[in-house]
Amino acid sequence: MTRESMPYDVVIVGGGPAGLAAAIRLKQRAAAENHEVSVCVLEKGSEIGAHILSGAVVDPKALAELIPDYIERGAPMGVPVSSNHHWILSETGKTEFPHWLMPPFINNAGCHTLSLGNFTRWLGTQAEALGVEIFPGFAAAEILYDETGAVMGVATGDMGVSKTGAHKSGYTQGMELHAKYTLFAEGARGSLSKQLISTFDLRKDCQPQTYGIGIKELWDVDPAQHKPGMVIHSQGWPLTDAGGGGFIYHQENGQVAIGFVVTLDYANPYLSPFDEMQRYKTHPAIRTMLEGGRRVSYGARVINEGGLQSVPKLSFPGGALIGCAAGFVNVPRIKGSHNAMKTGMMAAEAIFDELKAGVNGRSEAPAYEAAYKASWVYRELHQVRNAGPAVAKFGPTLGTLYAGIDLWLNTLGLGFLVPWTFKHHPDNEGIKRKDMAKPIAYPKPDGKLTFDKLSSVFLSNTNHEEDQPVHLRLADPTVPVRINLPLYDEPAQRYCPAGVYEIVAEPEKEPRLQINAQNCVHCKTCDIKDPTQNITWVTPEGGGGPNYPNM
Repeated sequence: MTRESMPYDVVIVGGGPAGLAAAIRLKQRAAAENHEVSVCVLEKGSEIGAHILSGAVVDPKALAELIPDYIERGAPMGVPVSSNHHWILSETGKTEFPHWLMPPFINNAGCHTLSLGNFTRWLGTQAEALGVEIFPGFAAAEILYDETGAVMGVATGDMGVSKTGAHKSGYTQGMELHAKYTLFAEGARGSLSKQLISTFDLRKDCQPQTYGIGIKELWDVDPAQHKPGMVIHSQGWPLTDAGGGGFIYHQENGQVAIGFVVTLDYANPYLSPFDEMQRYKTHPAIRTMLEGGRRVSYGARVINEGGLQSVPKLSFPGGALIGCAAGFVNVPRIKGSHNAMKTGMMAAEAIFDELKAGVNGRSEAPAYEAAYKASWVYRELHQVRNAGPAVAKFGPTLGTLYAGIDLWLNTLGLGFLVPWTFKHHPDNEGIKRKDMAKPIAYPKPDGKLTFDKLSSVFLSNTNHEEDQPVHLRLADPTVPVRINLPLYDEPAQRYCPAGVYEIVAEPEKEPRLQINAQNCVHCKTCDIKDPTQNITWVTPEGGGGPNYPNM
């Protein structure tokens, strides 16, 4: 049966900061130059902002370029950062690292701590006011190619399909959206972006992307413990043989965002990022802030950490990657939204010029790649390119020392003294066999400060239609029990922060892997960390997944 189709000049997959910034810039140029451009944004979440998860401390640099009067327009900017702290934690104590020893660009002066979800919702209203068509609840599930092999748009997923593949009573066929250019702004490890990178070999001249998993909670805290604008980052305990660290942001309305990031190149298959986060909160300096408070939200998401050397070729016939779909996070600054927005704006500029010039669509828009390499985004990432890899290469202590020297040399204009660029390896390759690793005994949750996965998922407002095809695809269904369980004690049981993967052992039966797909918070960790790369995350029915409030 032929699917219905709708034509646009530009289709944008993903309604996050990058996708919306691109849409807004396209419409701004169209209005300024009296050249109509039709733009639509597809968002798999139930609404704009539903799937947005970040710390977040935001640098408004790109926003000021996109919407100079954003304050007057009521942008929800939270509270300005009032103080910066960097803690080095032991199990019972902390050492405050002097902030003046850090390169100036690490300082958060002029930045805001806010809900990136609410900020994105506001960006959506700005885009709609300019005439952008936004379709939340519609997941782009398939890339469409024309007869030359160029991308010609996407198709949304069918709705109302049962687990067996049968059409249910409410079945609705997906729709094709055809475009002269398609921008992919799916965020880190986007399912369609992953396909495009493979199809067009966009990584042939770059390093593999690397990731961390970020686990975040939002707390209403005792007013006596709340210090609006305070920003704390930490390293050290509870991690011993893995990279990562914590963040604590005192935001508006008496709330504190607390989170923990574990780099996904960790070696011990018994490590559980979720449980490391729960343990983190028990540190005496952190417990004090949260006691007497109430946890109100929870979420998890992977974060690009590869930096400059992991950015792929950005454009291909018919479209481009923008934002975290390509990976522009500045790891030392723990920021990426400003870079995501700027890359969306640069792609929009290049595409608009092509459309206005009458180029017959579906070219590579080479001006985008050139603009990126001449931009402050590139300069910012080049400056910090060795910091994250140094910690992975030399360990937390020596790596941090090296990173500090490297960053200062670049800050002082002496980067020529460190002309090299460190390399990466895929995150799944570093995991050890279980017989080479030490099991980790995590304390049981107390239900007040620490919690289990299922009660946490409840706070993420995650919901999926249960009778639909499982969106976590196993290339070989036998691998989890045949290979991963005997060799690695099936780490999916632990690296998933939502209890999706469960080894079920029944009397007198072989163990089996149970996939609780309805729990999935769309973090994508399984697609990255599975030792055998047997899991592929594909988009479920549109509108499914988490619904993050104020996250």
